[in-house]
Amino acid sequence: PNATVVITNPTHLAVAVKYEHGKMRAPLVVAKGAGIVAEKIKEIARGHKVPVIENKPLAQIIWKTVEIGKEIPAALYKTVAEVLAYIYRARGKVRSEE
Repeated sequence: PNATVVITNPTHLAVAVKYEHGKMRAPLVVAKGAGIVAEKIKEIARGHKVPVIENKPLAQIIWKTVEIGKEIPAALYKTVAEVLAYIYRARGKVRSEE
C-alpha cells in the first residue's frame, strides 16, 4: 500500500513504484512480480486505491533491470515522470511551476 503507482504489461508483470516529491531523490521500486504475484500486487493496489497503469515497455524494462528497494535509473526518469504526472493530473494534484 505504500506505492504511488503499479505499472503493468498488462497481465503477466506488475511493478509497484513509490515517489514522494521533495522527499525522494528518484522513484523507488517497492514491489514487483510475474504471474500470480503480479495479480496479487494489482489486487492489493486496487484495494488501497493505488492507480494501476498499463505500460508494457516500461513495466518490462523496470521488471528486468531494477531490483526491489532500488531507485529507477536516470534513463527511465522521463517515462516514469510522465506516468506520475498522468496520475497527479487525474487526482487533481498538479502543482504549478515553482
